Amino acid sequence: MTIQATIRDATPDDASAICAIYNPFIAESVITFEEEQLTPEEMGDRIARIQERYPWIVLEEEGRILGYAYGASWRHRHAYRFCAESSVYVDPSVQGKGIGRALYGALIKRLKQDGFREIIGVITLPNEVSENLHRSFGFHEIGVFPKVGFKFDRWLDVAFWQLSVGPAPEGDAGA
Repeated sequence: MTIQATIRDATPDDASAICAIYNPFIAESVITFEEEQLTPEEMGDRIARIQERYPWIVLEEEGRILGYAYGASWRHRHAYRFCAESSVYVDPSVQGKGIGRALYGALIKRLKQDGFREIIGVITLPNEVSENLHRSFGFHEIGVFPKVGFKFDRWLDVAFWQLSVGPAPEGDAGA
């Protein structure tokens, strides 16, 4: 990553660039279990919906979105309100340049500032790069669910990784 790069909140105007990064992962990999590529309109709606509660950030360099990261609901029950699932995606043409690390670090910081206590990473196996990224931030593998995903005519294992970032906010826990 070069010095000219900026990490900022995503906007619905970033939806086309985010689709350009994400849709090939849908079409060509098991990194995500989504199977239908998204339109910019669908992605814009997703960004807006997620940002009602969680951060969604992008790394931009010279007007080009090179990657993005966001938090999302871990589970939908109210008792899980201090947990967030984390995701990061980087344009394959610039992978290995520290962009994912910069985005993930910024996302973790934002989730912690926003009062989240636990961050959950979900990794389709095998994925040594993602496992190493999570490990480098202090995540611990909690468990593996064998053969819970089915994509491209094969069964896939999923690992859950957890990072504790601090105590829940004091006072009213009704966040």
